[in-house]
Amino acid sequence: MNNPSQISFGRIAATVPVTEMNRALGFYVDVLGMQKVFENGDPVGFVILKRDAGEIHLTLSKKHVATDRNVAHLIVNNAQALYDQLEKSGARIIKGLRDADYGMRGFVLADPDGNRIDVGQEL
Repeated sequence: MNNPSQISFGRIAATVPVTEMNRALGFYVDVLGMQKVFENGDPVGFVILKRDAGEIHLTLSKKHVATDRNVAHLIVNNAQALYDQLEKSGARIIKGLRDADYGMRGFVLADPDGNRIDVGQEL
């Protein structure tokens, strides 16, 4: 049996299904400020986006229907600033900014397809 301490994890990123890639890119790039670093397909059906240490993968799924669960968690250094930026852009906020008893300031947003992202900042 392998020793788990000998295993090192590398990059891992959430894959988020979207129904329309250009609309999704408009949100993730223009609103969240992420940068497209890879795309695949013609038409494009898969995109990797990055900003700082954050990474998310978008995959085209024309029949996707969002759930009421978070698909990703994003840790930031200033939740208030991101919240304010998203409010100004007209982004959909599911749960407003709040300080939780477990030591995080956070909120939940939804992308144009309704995919929920939980944003948090350590207090």
